[in-house]
Amino acid sequence: MKILGINAFHGDSSAAIVVDGELIAAVEEERFNRIKHWAGFPGDSIRYCLEAASLEPEEIDHIAVSFNPKANVSRKALFALKNRPSFRNIMDRLSRQSKSLSIAQQYAALFSRSPADIPAKIHNVEHHDAHIACGFFLSPFENASILSIDGMGDFVSTVTAEGAGNRFKKLDEVFYPHSLGFLYNAVTIYMGFHHYGDEYKVMGLAPYGRPTLIDEFRDIIAPKGRTFELNLDYFTHVANGISMSWDNGSPNVDAFHSSLMEEKLGPPRQPDEPLTDHHENIAHSMQRVTEEIIFHLLNELHAQTGNDNVVMVGGCAMNSVANGRVTSNTPFKNVYIPTGAADNGTSIGAAFHVWNHQLNQPRKFVLKHSSWGNDVEPEECRAAVEASELPADQFSVTELDKDLLMTRVVDAICDGKVVGWFQGRMEFGARALGNRSLVADPRRTDMRDIINLKIKFREKFRPFAPSILEEYVADYFEIDEPSPFMERVLPIRPEKHDEIPAVTHVDGSGRLQSVSRQTSPDYWELINRFRERTGVPILLNTSLNENEPIVRTPMEAISCFLRTAMDMIAVGPLLIERKQVDPGSIAPSDS
Repeated sequence: MKILGINAFHGDSSAAIVVDGELIAAVEEERFNRIKHWAGFPGDSIRYCLEAASLEPEEIDHIAVSFNPKANVSRKALFALKNRPSFRNIMDRLSRQSKSLSIAQQYAALFSRSPADIPAKIHNVEHHDAHIACGFFLSPFENASILSIDGMGDFVSTVTAEGAGNRFKKLDEVFYPHSLGFLYNAVTIYMGFHHYGDEYKVMGLAPYGRPTLIDEFRDIIAPKGRTFELNLDYFTHVANGISMSWDNGSPNVDAFHSSLMEEKLGPPRQPDEPLTDHHENIAHSMQRVTEEIIFHLLNELHAQTGNDNVVMVGGCAMNSVANGRVTSNTPFKNVYIPTGAADNGTSIGAAFHVWNHQLNQPRKFVLKHSSWGNDVEPEECRAAVEASELPADQFSVTELDKDLLMTRVVDAICDGKVVGWFQGRMEFGARALGNRSLVADPRRTDMRDIINLKIKFREKFRPFAPSILEEYVADYFEIDEPSPFMERVLPIRPEKHDEIPAVTHVDGSGRLQSVSRQTSPDYWELINRFRERTGVPILLNTSLNENEPIVRTPMEAISCFLRTAMDMIAVGPLLIERKQVDPGSIAPSDS
């Protein structure tokens, strides 16, 4: 049984292929077209998934789409009658629905086929059902409580549920216009971060501030019964909708806070304005109140289910700071958050919803790693180096076996160099987890600024993640919990702050990635060799990119290397080293 999952015409468009209940491949469309969070039809992703599974388009039995225009129709109609949304808002929704309803035609056209030639059955899976399936059906739990929470999907922002086997039962839902994701999105734009998906910047800024505006944010959002509601006086989306544009497939959201928010919090920050203490306090206060709402939902959920396992999915489950505090602030003991917890993962979830729920097949697959993209082929690496025409007086290129390659990379890291690590299958999801990564020495106090200012060209306040051998998590972190997908921030033991300053955030925390020898053997071995050399079982890890999606091909990796001040890059078996770095000649790209 072959099932293709698709997230189309929504941010982070993606595709996944499931064969007989096993995930074979999954990838986001942005990795192909190089447009962050792209929101169209994921044609290249679909092609890749079929190629990875060695399937022809006619061999697909089911196509699952993570969007159901028929969901919650009565609520949509009642809301429209009561609030009379703008004509533009109605047309935007109708346009998206018409595109989503033509999936079969677009799939057929992608392969120059007639729709009559495609026997696959089309399934429209409700947005949060796809989220829940991606989390619970792929989790290690036979039974669990479930929280799905994001901006909005099929008129719903939040679902609590209880799962057992291949079924889940919804308990509570929060409908449009109330949304924790909308709050974070609105304030992110208000703070001057206007790109789609910039919420993580506000989360990274929050530790620099103080909780001076807690009461103001508690007036904006508050618990209500087992869920919550927004104070809609602070927003304009009920009357005007949320204006989204899709320039070249890249989603953009216009500001939708009201004048009352500016009255309470001050004028909005422009993108080119400096960040002040006041902005830091806004970020801190919003993060604190966001956590209060999440913990309220989780505590109420546990009171209903009594189940100590919890699965968290949806865009708000990407709030790694809140995730790291779940076991300390709720009765839950075991937390699972999948790679692709945000909308990209709904392609995976839609496929498994069909397999487990609709076809009633038993669960047998656990999502333990994120390596579902294209592999590194030595021939392609050699061709990319040749095509790059690297001047011999500026670069050295050496082909090495794996053992010697790791030795040379660890030598460079110990010498304070920043190294690109392009190995194995590309990761699915927002995080580079050791296959498409930049790695460096976490012991250097200057390393964060070096990477931020000379390679990533990003804000100085944004932290970097520690990749740690899973066997040593308890030695460095106050809470001993696995975090294989870099999905939670945990407090670093105070006595370790000075040992690993480059990955210790201003509040003493780290967004850790626990690395398993079973699921990431090469990356585990690289970190272990650094441990054997230095006594520290950690590497600084950030994604291999620069103002662009994570690199997918050897050529993209080399291009990123060339336009930054990276010292060295390992592209498959090839080690490319810059003989001399002139930081003054490096400038950020326009991508």
